[in-house]
Amino acid sequence: MKINRFEDLECWREAKELTRNIYEFTKRTEFSKDFRLAGQMTGAAISIMNNICEGFDAQSNNEFVRFLNYSRRSCSEVQNCLYVALDQNYIAGDEFQSTYNHCVKVRKIIDGLIRYLKRHQRNRPRSKAVGHPKDQPAQRAKRAQPAP
Repeated sequence: MKINRFEDLECWREAKELTRNIYEFTKRTEFSKDFRLAGQMTGAAISIMNNICEGFDAQSNNEFVRFLNYSRRSCSEVQNCLYVALDQNYIAGDEFQSTYNHCVKVRKIIDGLIRYLKRHQRNRPRSKAVGHPKDQPAQRAKRAQPAP
């Protein structure tokens, strides 16, 4: 599958589903009264999505990786908040575990994308362009010339 927009990224789609689930929890009567935790948790979940999106529009793979690392940290923040929500009886044990595991899944997908971006950064000429080397005609022409 060709990735043309951030919505095509599996990690973004999974983060969106995770965010939807977090919002379902925080709408519950008792949970919604805990403004600090509800805001922290929803903010961290949104941050996962936002950083994937922002990184996608970065000018280099290195910059994209930087934003993906922010997304990873936000996954950990959501997991930490899940412990507080569980301790306060805002969520049940099975909800905690499935959402915690969903965070692990999102992080693994992000890690895979990070590995891919790092691997392909080494294999292409230095450029600010995010696209394929074929999108950089000057570099392609230079590579096509025989070595002296």
